Amino acid sequence: MDNNEVLDQLVGMSLNLGKPETEYVILGEGNTSARVDEDTFYVKQSGSYLTTATRDSFVKVRLEPALAILEEGNLTDDEIKSRLMAARADSFSQARPSIETVFHAFLLTLPGVNFVGHTHPTAVNSVLCSKRAKEIVSGRIFPDEIVYCGIEPVFLEYIDPGPPLAKAIRQASIEFMDKQGIAPKVILMQNHGFIGLGENAQEVEAITAMWVKTCKVLAGTYIFGGPRYFTKENVDRIYTRPDEHYRKRQFKE
Repeated sequence: MDNNEVLDQLVGMSLNLGKPETEYVILGEGNTSARVDEDTFYVKQSGSYLTTATRDSFVKVRLEPALAILEEGNLTDDEIKSRLMAARADSFSQARPSIETVFHAFLLTLPGVNFVGHTHPTAVNSVLCSKRAKEIVSGRIFPDEIVYCGIEPVFLEYIDPGPPLAKAIRQASIEFMDKQGIAPKVILMQNHGFIGLGENAQEVEAITAMWVKTCKVLAGTYIFGGPRYFTKENVDRIYTRPDEHYRKRQFKE
């Protein structure tokens, strides 16, 4: 895709994720991004709303200086703002990249990841804001969760947004890839929200919708005594079935 195609898909994905009826975001919550080429990506500008996203809602950012922030020590809020502004591809623009730009930059370097959607779905945060969040999301509960969202999510305890969170996401993602041999599809942040990673915009939307369903089902199971998780053998079988691989190809096209 060329620059305009990427931006148009990013706008469409953002509008879909921002629909009020989904309860994925409220007001200025959430941010999205998409890789343009080896050197640049688009990310939502600070203060803009996914619900009213347009081309002007996004800032084009240079990948290398955004990633360089990960290697910095402790930065003040003003220093973070200054480095993000310096990373813009258009230095004359007045738009300020989202505070979460750094983790978007990293995630867009992972294999098979071209689009990223970070939201705060009500159903997901009902789980992630609970005392037993890590335990509750520790197992898989139905086949489509595995088909769409991968063999397991990455789970992070609460960390301050900005570079500290980006560094934690990088570390957790590297550990996940060392273990599973592939990039994650879902990242869960305690008391914060959700990140979906996809090859294209449609995949991010599908992953987000399926994980919201997963959390609704998980919450519902506690009315009847709690979730019955699949065994590891169940999960591995579903994840490797040829017909499920065919289904994965269908929703990516």
